[in-house]
Amino acid sequence: MRILLFLIFAPFAAFAQEGIRTTDTVLTGPEMSELLSGRLVEFFDGSKSRYSTDGSYAYTYTDEGPAWTGTYTVADDSVVCVDFDNGSTRCDRFVRDGERVVLVIEDGTRFPVRNLSVYTE
Repeated sequence: MRILLFLIFAPFAAFAQEGIRTTDTVLTGPEMSELLSGRLVEFFDGSKSRYSTDGSYAYTYTDEGPAWTGTYTVADDSVVCVDFDNGSTRCDRFVRDGERVVLVIEDGTRFPVRNLSVYTE
């Protein structure tokens, strides 16, 4: 699964920078819920993560491509964890860098969010 996730996030490399910065705002659990619940997160390569209000999650690299699905939970320290339907789990962070929201994955790679919109089912 790690190889698959690397392949999913590898195209982000052109936009990536490393780690949590001292200037980042780390969010509380309630702030994470407010940021993600019911939202569609779009990245600069066009991939999207959907965080439904019922706790379900889906990631697609393209609109026509397959979706990696599961359920998500948020925690303090800007953490969001996804339990995928295939049995794997990953935890990442969303932080605020000024006005921009940034996804920081487990290895410290940073992916700026292009757009956060309300998800309508």
